[in-house]
Amino acid sequence: MLYYSGYTRRIGNVDEGSTVTDFLPAERARGVTIQSAAISFHWPPLPEKSNAEAKKTQKGGTPLPSPSTENSHLINLIDTPGHADFTFEVVRSLRILDGAVCILDGVAGVEAQTEKVWYQAGKYNIPKIIYINKLDRDGAAFGKTVHEIASRLYVWPAVCQVPWFEGGTGRFCGIGDVINLRAYRWQEGEDGKIAETTYIDNLRDFEPAFVEEMRKARIALVELLSNYDDALVAKFFELDAKHHDIPGRDIVASLRRCALDQNSKIVPVFGGASFRNIGVQPLLDGIVQLLPNPEEAPNPEVSVGRAQGTLAQLLNGQLLSNKVQDDPSKAESRKGLQARKSMAVASNLEACALAFKVVHDPRKGALVYVRVYSGSIRQGASLYNTNLQVTEPAQRLLRMYAQDSVDIPSLSAGQIGAIPGLKYARTGDTLISYLGASPKTGPPPPLNSLQLRPIEVPPAVFFASVESHNLGEQKNVRNALDLLIREDPSLQLSVDEESGQTLLSGMGEFHLEIAADRLTKDLRAKAAMGKIEIAYREALLYPSEPQTSSIDREIAGKKAKAGCTVSVEPLKEAENRENLFGDEETTIFEGGNRITSTISVPVDPSGILPPWNHKLPSHLTSETLHVALKNGAIGALVRGVNYPFPYHNVHTTVTVDPRSQLFKTESTPAALSTAAREATKAALKHAAKEGTAILEHVMNVTVSTDEASLGAVVKDLNSERGGHVVSLDDADATTSGVREDLPVIDLRKVYAPRDPFDGGMTFADQEQAVMNNSSRQRTIKARVPLREMMGYLKHLRSITAGRGSFVMSADRFERVVGQREKMLQKELRGY
Repeated sequence: MLYYSGYTRRIGNVDEGSTVTDFLPAERARGVTIQSAAISFHWPPLPEKSNAEAKKTQKGGTPLPSPSTENSHLINLIDTPGHADFTFEVVRSLRILDGAVCILDGVAGVEAQTEKVWYQAGKYNIPKIIYINKLDRDGAAFGKTVHEIASRLYVWPAVCQVPWFEGGTGRFCGIGDVINLRAYRWQEGEDGKIAETTYIDNLRDFEPAFVEEMRKARIALVELLSNYDDALVAKFFELDAKHHDIPGRDIVASLRRCALDQNSKIVPVFGGASFRNIGVQPLLDGIVQLLPNPEEAPNPEVSVGRAQGTLAQLLNGQLLSNKVQDDPSKAESRKGLQARKSMAVASNLEACALAFKVVHDPRKGALVYVRVYSGSIRQGASLYNTNLQVTEPAQRLLRMYAQDSVDIPSLSAGQIGAIPGLKYARTGDTLISYLGASPKTGPPPPLNSLQLRPIEVPPAVFFASVESHNLGEQKNVRNALDLLIREDPSLQLSVDEESGQTLLSGMGEFHLEIAADRLTKDLRAKAAMGKIEIAYREALLYPSEPQTSSIDREIAGKKAKAGCTVSVEPLKEAENRENLFGDEETTIFEGGNRITSTISVPVDPSGILPPWNHKLPSHLTSETLHVALKNGAIGALVRGVNYPFPYHNVHTTVTVDPRSQLFKTESTPAALSTAAREATKAALKHAAKEGTAILEHVMNVTVSTDEASLGAVVKDLNSERGGHVVSLDDADATTSGVREDLPVIDLRKVYAPRDPFDGGMTFADQEQAVMNNSSRQRTIKARVPLREMMGYLKHLRSITAGRGSFVMSADRFERVVGQREKMLQKELRGY
């Protein structure tokens, strides 16, 4: 893409580590993408570049025609990793993108990781197009992959291109444009800038089978679009129901409407062989023609205080005036006044942007990548961070070209850029520029609480210890770790209270391996990574008796006196897990535990205690009291009694009798937290006398392998790894009604061109042949303990001859039982 747009003068190679976007030493050494990289280019190329290309001639070829638009478009491209360990790089990129290109391997088809990323993109309602790559390789099957798109991704594939094989079974030499009914042929060994363009009517005598397939594809495309687009139906009947007479521009317009409408479930499909420089320019044309511009993208979700809506509703004053409009006690004039005030406040909002990535550059320092959603960020503008409530100046603005950059005067809505020198901004922070805002206090309320939809960070599943070489290096190592975590929030840092070890957690073994490499080589920290450890939890087996704790001492130099009663019990998985808030009782769920705090006035048989007047001490509100009690209970649940693991699935009930356990000004929040922590610890010790259980993380694992290796993989999961196989799915099921929230796709209604080596079989014949073929892909879904997934990728490749792959996601914690429990207890005791 960068070569054909004129940005670079050479074509990079992923295997050689010479691509522009894979610039990290670790990426070039391993030949994989590790972090997302942003780059901007124009398509079609700018005039001075395209004119130079137009002067070239090559074996009678002509430059590929530009898309049906006169203007060159600026494309902000983000190249994301494909490895499962770097899922967060994909998630935070999807959060700020307007469209996505899903690249599939024409040989492997739809893989397990493809499905995972596809559904992540679906969460943000991102329009997508699919590019089937590597069609030049042996075993490539465009038609089979199209069927897999329907059966595994639950969408209707709209085939926009048909692969062109010489003579029907020869070399892959080009593609057929179904939309405009013309064919592109590239010369072998050339750079791909020039292609022979021929209308299919001129190929009838030379490639009759290819021309016939193109006509079938055009009919199928028109029929599919007609199911969702009335405008195309009207055009169809206007031309006397002739599929091939519909102009290409009308089909492009219909395809764009359907692709942008998430309800249609239509996804355009393109093909090519990027390594052979075939099909890249038509894909770029498709990006410009079919994916949305910033104005057509879904309106970003925002929250202002407790009000939630879209950014457009905020700017027109509707969001901030909704609360007034919903209150029937307010007069009509009050509503109108509030709406006008809201619009006046929002009108001074110069820019609103989301920080989605932070990178530490050795020359430029910290670079904060931002996506601007409204207005324009000017060089030198003051940016208010609504998450951290701090103001920082944007001294410079950069447009990024992978590791290179160019200074620009401003970043307007829809653009992606980087801001160097911001000390505090993190991934997911909202940055706004407000006219007349105070550098100290920021914008006026409620805009100072404006936040765009945050970026979700997946939970870490693998842990490793980090040790500095000596005491003198501890501070430098800690600073380097802070930089690493600011760059990648899916890495998390913690300290083991008992051992004092610093623990770094991440998404997988490869993730932690790359983190260690960056820590020692790029950030030059003198540290070493220890053995990777797995997170466990401790759980109660029996409830406790109520335990009361009272404190009467100084805390932080102030008199503190308070008391409370705590009881704990096992929490069942099926119990309701909703947060409930009230003045006298509050229930929250945090860290897998349920904490209920209650203000209770039991019957006093002695009659000594005075009646309660339903009033708390003047310095305490019910919210403050409940928060203090909750924090105290949480502090006690972070470490188990019998094992050094946090508690999980524990229901803690904290009760306060205001008559005997609250003492005017002496019952401070700190006193209440301390009393709650001590009472909770006592209750946990009482319950642990009868024994506790160890819980381990169980993962949902999806393994893709060929039929020949299926038995070995299933046996390994069930017997060797203590897992449980949930289902065995065929990659070529006739319908895809597995998930109730997705549409059922009947593959017999899906058009896909015949693959050149299928022997001329119908789809039903192909399906039966696949059933008898030991090389067909099978999908195994299982639940396996996380500990047993350590090093699984290498083992899977060894038992499947390199054909197997897997993805996994956290499911829940379950009890360790049997021999595995005894082995773990022995390991923890050390003997």
